[in-house]
Amino acid sequence: MKTESNSYTLVYSTVMVIIVAFLLAFVYQALKPMQDANVVLDKKKQILYSLNIRGLDDASVEAKYKEVIKGVKYIDAEDSLYLAEIDGKPKYIIPMKGMGLWAGISGLIAINEDKSTVFGAYFDHESETAGLGAEIKDNLEWQEKFQGKHLFANDKRDQIALQVIKKVDNPETQVDAVTGATLTSNGVTNMFKDHLTKYIKFFNQK
Repeated sequence: MKTESNSYTLVYSTVMVIIVAFLLAFVYQALKPMQDANVVLDKKKQILYSLNIRGLDDASVEAKYKEVIKGVKYIDAEDSLYLAEIDGKPKYIIPMKGMGLWAGISGLIAINEDKSTVFGAYFDHESETAGLGAEIKDNLEWQEKFQGKHLFANDKRDQIALQVIKKVDNPETQVDAVTGATLTSNGVTNMFKDHLTKYIKFFNQK
């Protein structure tokens, strides 16, 4: 076959595409177990972050997770929470998802034994603006502001009062919004209402 012909070019291109596709598929399959393991490990880290446990290496994460996480409780077919124990006291970790300015946001909030006060919180995002909305993940000091906040106002345990707001007038249930990230902050508040409301029956169980 003449190398200058169109048929040669077509055959050559087809063969190269097949070879590259095969190699990419092989690499993907070879790396997939490692990628899956990293996803699981990252999830465990995030759960520990919500319990204010940070700075561990990968091996320590596995050991600490087994130590403090006691199981999973299913609220219904779609919603569940993690059962944990810190210093002999139970904690309840609730996963949440919502929308920020540009894309999805997520979070984990750990609740104390009283099922009313926040023990710790961790937030993540897909593509919020660095230095603004991304602060919900990057700013540890901001995440720590949730510690000790109340889910409910005035002991009325029928409506979630926890929120992120520009002007705090009830420090028991409100956290300062991230500066310059109103829509992301609103997304966190909406995430609380959308997800924590599903657990009100659980919060009221003795």
